[in-house]
This record gives sequence, structure tokens and C-alpha cells, in this order.
Amino acid sequence: MTAGPNAAELIEKHRATLDQAIETIRSRAYWSPHPEHPKAYGENGSLSAAEGKEAFDALLGGRFELDQPGTDGWSATESSPYGITMGVEYPHADLDVLLPAMRAAMPAWREAGPEARAAVCLEILARISARTHEFAHAVMHTSGQAFMMALQAGGPHAQDRGLEAVAYAYMEQVRVPDAADWSKPQGKRDPLNLRKHFTAVGRGLSLLIGCNTFPTWNGYPGLFASLATGNPVLVKPHPRAVLPLALTVRIAREVLAEHGFDPNLVALAAEREGEGIAKDLATRPEVRIIDYTGSTEFGDWLEQHATQAQVYTEKAGVNTVVIDSTDDYKGMLGNLAFSLSLYSGQMCTTPQNLLIPRGGVGTEDGEKSFDEVVGDLAGAVGKLLGDDARANALLGAIVNPQVGQRIDAAGSLGEVALPSRSLTNPDFPGATVRTPVIVKLDGGKPEAEETYLSECFGPVSFAVAVDSADEAVALLRRTVREKGAMTVGAYTTAEDVERKIEDVCLEECAQLSLNLTGGVYVNQTAAFSDFHGSGGNPAANAALCDGAFVSNRFRTVEVRRQA
Repeated sequence: MTAGPNAAELIEKHRATLDQAIETIRSRAYWSPHPEHPKAYGENGSLSAAEGKEAFDALLGGRFELDQPGTDGWSATESSPYGITMGVEYPHADLDVLLPAMRAAMPAWREAGPEARAAVCLEILARISARTHEFAHAVMHTSGQAFMMALQAGGPHAQDRGLEAVAYAYMEQVRVPDAADWSKPQGKRDPLNLRKHFTAVGRGLSLLIGCNTFPTWNGYPGLFASLATGNPVLVKPHPRAVLPLALTVRIAREVLAEHGFDPNLVALAAEREGEGIAKDLATRPEVRIIDYTGSTEFGDWLEQHATQAQVYTEKAGVNTVVIDSTDDYKGMLGNLAFSLSLYSGQMCTTPQNLLIPRGGVGTEDGEKSFDEVVGDLAGAVGKLLGDDARANALLGAIVNPQVGQRIDAAGSLGEVALPSRSLTNPDFPGATVRTPVIVKLDGGKPEAEETYLSECFGPVSFAVAVDSADEAVALLRRTVREKGAMTVGAYTTAEDVERKIEDVCLEECAQLSLNLTGGVYVNQTAAFSDFHGSGGNPAANAALCDGAFVSNRFRTVEVRRQA
């Protein structure tokens, strides 16, 4: 296979990065080519903090031109959780014009081969990285993340996940050689000789259905996995979080065109207010791959109705922490307080249920009763968020009114151990900022089950009293099996309890974090090393990222010739 025009230079430019990504996937060590610190940008063509803010401001109130086929109007649907006016208008597409143009771009992209496709994807990621400060503001003002989180999670961490997907895609495609000579001996007769050629062929049009809270972090794995395996990608952002993915589409189209490929390999499908195009798009015969992050209800609908496509979903789950015992009580409380507070609990990995034996928890200072543990955790959250400036930097803003409604309704669900309070953000007076609420529930009462066995997205957590560690383990198993979990955490100094929890997570396919008391939190995962989700419980049918996430996005087609 030959690379497309001008792609050879990209292969040389990015080969070392691809090789390092592949090696890191094998070793599961720490590595990232994308710096986390804001001051790392501003040289070598990357935007500084001031330049990124200026670039973002220049986008507000204007039309976001993409020059893609089929534009039949413009739409503006975003409203910043921080209260600023966005007013960005995006091209609205006539899909009967756009989709054929995207499919027509496939043959040349297929012929370029896995290495060239990977190199082009890495160039797209490099250009995104250079504009990390611009992306940070775009993610912040569409998701409600605080600026530093928007810069890190929406920038380098998202870029790492995209690179990880490209590396997995490359590895899976090159397992089979491009060509092989085949000879079968026939005894006294001449051998049978064939020349065989093998081509990785993309399934077809890939649809990315973006989410509101982490548009780049959750969007990049599917986008780059599909593009790297030979598929055009139609990006359908969440209507309240269009800008980060629109910027991504624009950069991708620029890189593709500059290196001799059809820019229509990547396009945007922005929708008008209330239009709801996802269902129609998802069931179109041209769509052969779907990546989705969002509610269980729509994820289940996709899995049941988009039967013509390979569907990858990350849905809701009920994340659980078992608290049995600890030898670092203060460290445990601090770690949990941060996990509950980060981005106002609006992460798919944030703990919701804290299962605590009603008889108490063992610590280095003796037994702590259920009420003491819950009270001390409430105190740790209060201390963490006691300074308003620090609290704003951790909490960000509430992403939509539904989250606020769940916070307000939490008091009716049980005994409130920690009430939520409202904060003012001096830089953005229009932001809705709320601290977490902790509610006590009795796990032995059937009427409480409906509460703690349902996801309550946002900064609402339940301290659930259980009879024993064994009951906590049994409830953990039931929760993961019936409702799913993106993360499970546990604190115990007892080897037998640890083994039982580990067995549950192995048998029910849930990612487990044990005894975290330092600067690593249950709701954070590192690209190239950690798996986000498992694909083995109801919370998600895929993991970010493993071989299974990429291998079914293409098929290997063989052509045999008589030698």
C-alpha cells in the first residue's frame, strides 16, 4: 500500500511518537507527549494562554465556517454554564448531500494504508495540542468544567486517549501482512502457488454522538479509532457542547486537505434547537459504526435499533465504594472528599454509593462508627471546599438545570449528612456553583433501594449503612450486575475482604481501585495504562481503550492470484 500525496513526510515526523505509544501500551507505564502544565504552551507554534483566550473570544458571536458539502443553513444552540453569551453559529447539513461526499472519500483513504492513516491522525492531534488553551476555554464554557480541568482533561488527557486509540488501531491492522506468498507441496507434482494481498477495509461511515460533559475526552477515542481504521467520521456533537468538537473537525479537515486527502473524511452534523437528529442518523444504512456517551435510555435504544452498525456505548452506572477499614483514615477521607467534589460530581466515574458497615469501620485509631465516618467525611468535604476560590476551581459549574434539581431533591431521599451550598464565582456571576450533598440511607430498608440503585448524576452521594463487610460485598455485586459501574473503590486492611471485593470485580467486570489515599483518585484514569470502563457490565459495552474497541471497525479483505 502506498501513502497518499505528502503523507510520507508525516510518517517520518510522527513515527517515533507512534512507536512510543505502542511500547507504552505494552508496558502500561506512564507517558504522555502532551504537557499538562499551562505554561508549557506558547512556543514552537503553540498558543500561549493569552493567545488561546483571544482565539476563543474571536469565535463568539460569529459563524463557524467549515466549507463542507450540503450546508443548508446555520444553527446556534450553546449556552455557557458560566453565563457568558456564546452565539456561535454552525453549518447545518443536508445529510443526503453530505453523506455521499463522505463515502466517496473512502477509497483513497483505504489505499493510503494503516501507517499513513496513523500519521495523519497524529498530525491532527499535534495541531489540536498546539491550540490547547483555545480548546480549554471551549470545553470550559460548554461543559462547565473549571478552567484547569478543562485544560487538562479536555486537552492533553483527551489527546492522549485519541493517540492511544490510533496506536491500538495501527497494531490491530498490521497483525496481518500486506502480502504473502503461499506454496503448498504436492509431492511429485508441482506445488500450488498463490500470491495473496490483504487490505484493512473500513466498515463505512462512523457516527460520533458527543456528550455535554466531556466532549473531547469521551469523543476522541471513537473519532480517531474509526478514522485510523479507514472510516469517514461524522461528528454529531451534543447541542450544548458543539464548539470543542467543531474545532476538532475544522483542524482534521485542514490536515487531511493539506496532505492530499479528501477533507470530507471528517464532517460536522450540528443540529437545530430541538431537532434531535441522533435517532435518524443512527439508523441510516450508510452509518456502520456508532460511538455514544450518555444516558442508559438512549444507549439501550441504539444497541437495540441501530442494528446495521457496530455500536459502542458508554452509559450510566452506579459507582460504588466499600469502606470496611483503613490504616490511613485522614488520607481516605481526603481522597474521597476530592473524588466527590471534582467537577461537581459530574463525571461518569464519580462515586455515588458509599457502603459502610453500621457497626463501624476499623482505623489506625480504633473503630469509627457509621455516623462518625459519615460525619468526618462531611467535614473533609467542607474543609476542602471551605475557601470559595479553591471551591470554584474544583467544582466548576453545574452543567444543566436537571443536575441542580437533583441536588435540591436530595433532602427528601434520606437524612442529609452534608447539605449543599451555593457559591458565587466572582469571574462569572452567571454560573451555578453547588457543593456536594451527602445523604444517609439504611441499606436494610427496601424503600431505600430505589434510591441507591439508581444513578443520581451530579454531586449527590449516598452513605449506605449495611450490616457487615460481607453484606457490602453482596450489595456491590448486585449493583454492578444489575446497574453497572464505571468504577469501584474499596478501603480495607483485611486480606479476606479485599479478596472478596476483587473476586466480585473480576466476575462482574468492573475496574477496581483499592485503598487510594494520595493524589490518585478513583474517578481518574490514565491513557496507555488504565482502562476506562470494561465493556463487561451494563455501564458500557466497550472499554477505552483496548483491541476490541478498534478491531471491529475494519475487516481484512483478501485478494488471491495464481502465482
